[in-house]
Amino acid sequence: MSSQYSNVENLSPQTIRQVMRELQEMETTPPEGIKVLINESDVTDIQALIDGPAGTPYAVGIFRVKLTLSKDFPQTPPKAYFLTKIFHPNVAGNGEICVNTLKKDWKPDLGIKHILLTIKCLLIVPNPESALNEEAGKMLLERYDDYSQRARMMTEIHAQPAKCGVGAASDAKDDDGPSTKKHAGLDKKLQDKKKEKLLKEKKRMLKRL
Repeated sequence: MSSQYSNVENLSPQTIRQVMRELQEMETTPPEGIKVLINESDVTDIQALIDGPAGTPYAVGIFRVKLTLSKDFPQTPPKAYFLTKIFHPNVAGNGEICVNTLKKDWKPDLGIKHILLTIKCLLIVPNPESALNEEAGKMLLERYDDYSQRARMMTEIHAQPAKCGVGAASDAKDDDGPSTKKHAGLDKKLQDKKKEKLLKEKKRMLKRL
């Protein structure tokens, strides 16, 4: 999904160079569980894949996020969105992320890497006190097991690699040999059947909720 509006012409050349440099560094040395997707024709369209952290209801998922840089960046923080559907107290229905780093705690020198790491931390430690999804915030505080089950179910339905259109963030390199592609095709068919079955089961469960 590419951005509808580009802010490239509104950013200073120095800012564009800095953003591009940081993205390239993250591509060369990715932070654990985070893979940036560089759009070279529009550096203001920043997207990344974040692996769901182990030990959380999001652990089996891969989440696609997007940062939108304003024309005043880095003096003003970017807006951050989950493009992958997620059940989380700090994520609104439109995917917008609420985190202090992108509001009152913003500093111009924090950078893209820090923002993505903060979003990953939010998957580990949600903040129900500043909930954008009030239902998720209330459920987290009052009925954690129900919250965890709902978040895991949403993850299994919406945050699988095929839904993101790319492999896991931790898969830094791919073997493009013909035999690999052949096996990948067979594996994909098996996975698709499993996902279809899982999806039907989850829909039945959601109807009962």
